[in-house]
Amino acid sequence: MPVMSAIEQAWCRSLPWRAFTRRVVFPWAIGDTVLHGDVLELGSGSGAMAAALLDRYPTIRLTATDVDPAMRDAAAQRLAPYGDRVEVREADATSLPFADGSFDAVVSFIMLHHVIDWEQALAEIARVLRPGGVLVGYDLVESPLSRATHHLDRSPHRMASVAALRARLGELPFAASAVTPVLGGLVTRFHAERAPTGGHR
Repeated sequence: MPVMSAIEQAWCRSLPWRAFTRRVVFPWAIGDTVLHGDVLELGSGSGAMAAALLDRYPTIRLTATDVDPAMRDAAAQRLAPYGDRVEVREADATSLPFADGSFDAVVSFIMLHHVIDWEQALAEIARVLRPGGVLVGYDLVESPLSRATHHLDRSPHRMASVAALRARLGELPFAASAVTPVLGGLVTRFHAERAPTGGHR
């Protein structure tokens, strides 16, 4: 799984992005979803969304993960005030180092487009979710603009289309899922609920 390009790292750590993320992006991405228990964040970056999660849901226990050591260091510093409510871990989204059914929720905020084998990442998310657990997040999807942007900064990518995301979620043990494109189809928000034991739509 690729690490972020230098341009992406700089933007992720910038004050404007952190402020915009906390005030605008996070409330939109999470919507009215209620999180509880053990929560896994994939691709936590510098920890801006993780901090917002911990503030909004004061009872959750968060595992914030990233494959990039520079981002993990930044997140660990930012999240230190939350003490034992949060753990920062290394994790590749396509091969998560967690047992089946470890989490009540998995969140993914603009991370999936970094994963070449995003289909496998979604399968891993389904595996580590407990029955009734939820996946919630948003991401860039395939478009001429997204392809041009990643070509310019030379970051490896294999973006999903909205149709492909819907199809893959439908193949996995989710009882219900929704993929909602916005901003002219440049971005999509997604939400899925892990089926009860033995259930599949």
